[in-house]
Amino acid sequence: MVKFGGEVVARTSDLLAVLEDIAHLSSAGWSIAICHGGGPQATALQARLGVATHKIAGRRVTDAPTLQIMKCVLAGEVSIDVCAAAAAVGLRAVGLSGVSAHLVTARRRGAKVVEGAGSEPVDFGLVGDVESIRGELLEHLWAGGYVPVVNTLGVAAQARSGRACEVYNINADTVAAAIAASLEVDHLFLVTDVPGVLRDVADPGSRIPRLSRTDAQRAIADGTIRGGMIPKVAEALDNLTKGIGAVHILGATRGALGEAALSPGSCGTVIVDDATSSEAQ
Repeated sequence: MVKFGGEVVARTSDLLAVLEDIAHLSSAGWSIAICHGGGPQATALQARLGVATHKIAGRRVTDAPTLQIMKCVLAGEVSIDVCAAAAAVGLRAVGLSGVSAHLVTARRRGAKVVEGAGSEPVDFGLVGDVESIRGELLEHLWAGGYVPVVNTLGVAAQARSGRACEVYNINADTVAAAIAASLEVDHLFLVTDVPGVLRDVADPGSRIPRLSRTDAQRAIADGTIRGGMIPKVAEALDNLTKGIGAVHILGATRGALGEAALSPGSCGTVIVDDATSSEAQ
């Protein structure tokens, strides 16, 4: 499972670099699904249309006009751009919405207290929490030699009387992790703007190749891992408890994904459970 955000999609050279690696792995027999976000594209379209972008603690509030924009961006512009780039490197990519055949079933998130947003519960609007994944749809595409490209819209399990099933905006990391856990994948690759977990954020050479659960918890506690990397690593540790073999955090440079897949830790940072780390030694 490979996840990248709209930032990677916006940089054609980075997108092609990642997709070339996916093409090589796919030709070697790997079954890979792609999950993408589209935050920058959504913000840009909101600005062009005069729809205010409202975020709380860095998270987008999705009212009805914003959901319309997310549909246009995720299931339209970004999905098409990813599939077009995939075609350029020989991948048979199929763009899917989480709404397609109830691939991602979700329920509307209730108001709750959010870290960094004060003590009052926050209602993020038409944002969903994943309830279930219909993984057989992806397996069907793999069997036909296709690479699924999944955007992060989800759908309610049932419709209210006389209405369509409600659609929700969902965080891309959340959807990618839910799909990966449902399929119990060996690897979840999170392609980011940084080359991995760094001891010094100003020094790319300070990359930490491998973190066990204990190592990661110690690095967070002693301040080695800090800032925005803390929730990403914490979420990776949580994902390991859901049946995912390893979580990789890596940059969008050419060859990085392929190297991380074939030799975990050679590029980016691979995060594994303590038992897995011990077995590898």
